[in-house]
Amino acid sequence: MTDRRSLQTALIHSDYRAPDGFGALPQAIHHASTVLFENVAAMRARNWQDKSGYTYGLHGTPTTFTLEARLAEIEDGRHCVLAPSGLAAIAMVDFAFLKTGDDVLLPDNVYSPSRELANWLRQDFGITVRYYDPMVGAGIAALIRPETRLIWTEAPGSVSMEVPDLPAICQAAHEKGVLVALDNTWAAGLALRAFDLGVDIVMQALTKYQSGGSDVLMGAVITRDRALNERLEMAHMRLGFGVGPDDAYLVLRSLPTMKLRFEAHDAAARKVAAWLKERPEIAAVLHPAFADCPGHAHWQRDFSGAGGLFSVLFDPQYAEAQTDRFVDGLKLFRIGFSWGGVHSLAVPYRMQGMRANWSHAGQLVRLNIGLEESDDLIADLEQALRLL
Repeated sequence: MTDRRSLQTALIHSDYRAPDGFGALPQAIHHASTVLFENVAAMRARNWQDKSGYTYGLHGTPTTFTLEARLAEIEDGRHCVLAPSGLAAIAMVDFAFLKTGDDVLLPDNVYSPSRELANWLRQDFGITVRYYDPMVGAGIAALIRPETRLIWTEAPGSVSMEVPDLPAICQAAHEKGVLVALDNTWAAGLALRAFDLGVDIVMQALTKYQSGGSDVLMGAVITRDRALNERLEMAHMRLGFGVGPDDAYLVLRSLPTMKLRFEAHDAAARKVAAWLKERPEIAAVLHPAFADCPGHAHWQRDFSGAGGLFSVLFDPQYAEAQTDRFVDGLKLFRIGFSWGGVHSLAVPYRMQGMRANWSHAGQLVRLNIGLEESDDLIADLEQALRLL
């Protein structure tokens, strides 16, 4: 090949290389499907599970590696694998550790899409799926079978807000060689040190406080144990779970303010929840920081904060049509799923269809308290309550 190239080839193959030494505060966004190697020997020597180098975009770029490392640090873990959503992260755990003939236990207040996934595993993959009372604590030992491989936990349940006794569940599980996975999305890795309580695998939906803008779908699975991480990485590869570097950058950009935002959500939510607790229309406020919330003592012992998500139960005299009118009448609260963003949200739930043993007669509405002025949110709730 001569030194004189055609214009078309020159447009693709340029000899220019930007100088080294550029430094800036934001993490660079590295886009790549194809990753280049210096020579064939380097290509053959590279292992995609070794994060000291790069092999293919699906297995990571400097942007995603940085996000994984930061998330592991926040959770006080050692390894992290990213997934395209919180549900994808849950699926990655299930497919990494369950096979036909195995048994998995899930709390009855489990995240509804996780329940759907588990029921699919039962129906099409021959995995036994059983649901337990989230407040069972050490009593879970009696539910563990020889074929039980995994126990899922949520702290708290994302709708009904019960806080389980995680140390008791972990101790009972480990005595029988069973892994414990925790959906730690509510605490965002900030308000609960899950690994210190005995949890083996931590899952988070980064869609919430980590991004903070209601504009990113992403999940993460974090571990301390290398062998567990290797199984997760194999499931990640086999399922083809990739995360776009632009989305990873958005989470990285938001992480420095996450603790400040979480604490602001927490303070506002407690103020709003305390106001709602005094309202005659409200039969109960399901907020873990309140003494009458199921598992409050566990929250007091294990948590250092609460964030902005809680639920309320209306007095049974109010029918669904009335509480729907209340939600429709809110002006600052928008109707939408998820939480952790700056906007306040409200969602009514039909609990009888979600829980096996739901005994409360009143209608439940879940509230995400955003970063608006809390007095304005209280005024909005007050005018909507008049519509009942």
